Amino acid sequence: MMANRRFKSSFGYNESHYPYLQALILANKIIRIATRQSPLALWQANYVAARLRAFFPDLEIELIRMVTRGDKMLDAPLAKIGGKGLFVKELEQGLLNGSADIAVHSMKDVPVEFPEGLHLKTIMDREDATDAFVSNRFKRIDDLPSHARIGTSSLRRQSQIKALFPNAEILPLRGNVNTRLEKLDNQHFDAIILASAGLKRLGMADRITHTLDTTYSLPAIGQGAIGIECRIDDDEVNERLALLHDNDTALCINAERAMNACLNGGCQVPIAGYAIKQDHRLYMRGLVGTADGSLIYRAEHWGDLNNPHSLGQTVAEDLLSQGAKQILDDLLK
Repeated sequence: MMANRRFKSSFGYNESHYPYLQALILANKIIRIATRQSPLALWQANYVAARLRAFFPDLEIELIRMVTRGDKMLDAPLAKIGGKGLFVKELEQGLLNGSADIAVHSMKDVPVEFPEGLHLKTIMDREDATDAFVSNRFKRIDDLPSHARIGTSSLRRQSQIKALFPNAEILPLRGNVNTRLEKLDNQHFDAIILASAGLKRLGMADRITHTLDTTYSLPAIGQGAIGIECRIDDDEVNERLALLHDNDTALCINAERAMNACLNGGCQVPIAGYAIKQDHRLYMRGLVGTADGSLIYRAEHWGDLNNPHSLGQTVAEDLLSQGAKQILDDLLK
């Protein structure tokens, strides 16, 4: 009964749902979670496991640790080796061949299209979506010298930084969070830019020297949110995952992904998009820029909560009408 009360109070389901929920609670099924092996990916997988166990205390959960192509190819920028899909394909293969039941992703790494038979069932509540300025020498990004050495492999971040610091030297920075911080500590950079969410989740919030306002550095599509992918026809898993879904976050992420889909975006181009729920509406900003930051198109619009896809498409169409199509075409040649 305690699980039933928790279910009702947290999600507002009526009592007609209780019999099925009770059956799920009593079912002794093992859920196998496909995850990458980085500390952040494992944190996210364990977070999902803990959330599931809060509803189903007797549920057995096993982590299936996988190495993706993106984890292996650390010497080249993502834009040159295939983009974000490199971090999810092996996990998806685990779902398709039955070796895993769910896959946990950082939403910023999830491509627009899914393999046949799979879908994104759950988007969890979003952590801090901002970028973090991390430096051992300078307190704020504005304190950097004009020729600062800044570490990031994100074209989105590079574009926005170069717009502010045209003479800055942008140096590639791949690897997990610990590896990137180690390179900073070994004085390879004056500063590096990381996602605030990753640092907070790993208990490293103290390494954030300065949080970059979203008007300064607009986040990546889906940054800060966790997504859970599973097989469409696995009814039991789908029902369990429904309990972890955060509708407000999903509305925002769906608007951002709709913009990205309309622009045919990915790691190969400097694209940013960030939506928030405000005053019972959605507000979204997007941008497309050149890699050197010499030209950046920006758009912002309000939209209906019931139609996040339309908002994302509106932002994308605004960017295209300004001239973003030429940037995208040039970069994708």
